[in-house]
Amino acid sequence: MPAILIVECMQEISSFNPVQSDYELFHIEEGDDLFQHRGRNTAIGGALSVLEATPGVTLIPTIAARADSAGILSAEGWARLSAQILDRVRAGVGGADAIYVSLHGAMGAVGEADPEGWLLAQIRALAGPDRPIIISLDLHGILTERMIAQVDGIAIYHTYPHVDFADTGARAAGLLLDRLAARRPASIVRAVIPALVRGDELITATGCYGDLIRECQRLEADGVVLAAGLMIGNPFTDAPELCSQVVLTTDDPLRGRAEAERLAAAFWALRHRMQGRLIGLSEAIAEARTVTGPVVFTDAADATSSGASGDSNAILRGLLAAAYPGRVLAQIIDPQAAEAAHRAGVGAEISVTLGGRMDPARFTPLEVTARVRLLSDGMTRLETMKTPLNAGRCAVLEFGTVTVVAMSLPAMLFDRAVYYANGLDPAEFDLIVVKSPHTEHHMYDAWVTRNFNIDAPGSTSADLASLGHRICARPMFPLDPLTDFTPRAAAYLRADRS
Repeated sequence: MPAILIVECMQEISSFNPVQSDYELFHIEEGDDLFQHRGRNTAIGGALSVLEATPGVTLIPTIAARADSAGILSAEGWARLSAQILDRVRAGVGGADAIYVSLHGAMGAVGEADPEGWLLAQIRALAGPDRPIIISLDLHGILTERMIAQVDGIAIYHTYPHVDFADTGARAAGLLLDRLAARRPASIVRAVIPALVRGDELITATGCYGDLIRECQRLEADGVVLAAGLMIGNPFTDAPELCSQVVLTTDDPLRGRAEAERLAAAFWALRHRMQGRLIGLSEAIAEARTVTGPVVFTDAADATSSGASGDSNAILRGLLAAAYPGRVLAQIIDPQAAEAAHRAGVGAEISVTLGGRMDPARFTPLEVTARVRLLSDGMTRLETMKTPLNAGRCAVLEFGTVTVVAMSLPAMLFDRAVYYANGLDPAEFDLIVVKSPHTEHHMYDAWVTRNFNIDAPGSTSADLASLGHRICARPMFPLDPLTDFTPRAAAYLRADRS
């Protein structure tokens, strides 16, 4: 009767966001609270759906720590978080036959460039060599050799925008049960690709990257491999092993290497297509004036879901300077403005600055006089995963034709939850600023006339060469003029298993 220990640690960071994150940003669930994921579109929810339906399986829920994307985690925050996670794992691992670890893969902490690798090494030390460890990863994660050395299988997201959280957890659980039955480790095959990618071709439902993901899914469905994924890393997490990579879990490493090299070559051939196509702000405003129907201005350069500060006012400033006549809806991280609005109260007129405090090298504060339309505590649930979202104290501010939600915390903005939680319907506006590179199609693209991907400053800009990578391996496309690449896959078999 196998007992499965479950643990989660998830955060994605931008190394180019000057504001460090800390322990308090993490939402932490312990023990039986993890069962609240039943029926949810989360990795743990998906794993539970498989494991709880398997006769004889018992579960050891330990801890799930999840934070919104942000700047690099402080050394103190990482020390406290990792100690808490390992304390819970240590308390439960003695009764476990196998371990499922839900990770993002693009964490970063002051003094530790590979937090997930370090954490997995500690969990392996606690578990010993005989217990299988299976992990799930975001396709924007950065899989490292230290991570690979600890694990027996890897399940990776297959969708972008991400909608398969539960499916990935379910696949990880199935892989874990398979390894328990096989009583032997699988090989992890990896083909590293020196390329960083962005842009619409990464949308798996419509882009060329999706075609490669479907080939990964075919390899799984046909039984060629146990698990397959094509990770593109988070180009904003400047880490030593940042790259794109094909990752396979297989009992046939020779075949796996051939398949990984084939997929890596196909990815490389498409690298130019998988780059962001940006439009200048002035040009976008001019075109938006001529469009009938609502438009979106995508500000991916300040995407909090990718780790940016969220306090860019560049698009707002441009719209005001151009006297754009339509009704504008935007959001910004500015706790001082939100606090001033809460002190003044609904209906008050206040003079504040918006943005430009957190990332002053890129932005300067924007002075406005606004009416306070609505105040909230910023507590809601994501439209996508239905998990808690905390934007901190929020204020809806109106000035001229502009409506802005000022938030206190860097909440995820890859859906409409913050707007809805503050009494705002994006469909009622002419121009909506969306601080996410992509959202699910129905949220905006299904009903707006145009979606302009703005070339704006920010710590998550799709103009990757502008960011200033210092740590990742070089040469790296498009940071360097790299033209020649021959895929070479490596197979890893955990050697410490008795």
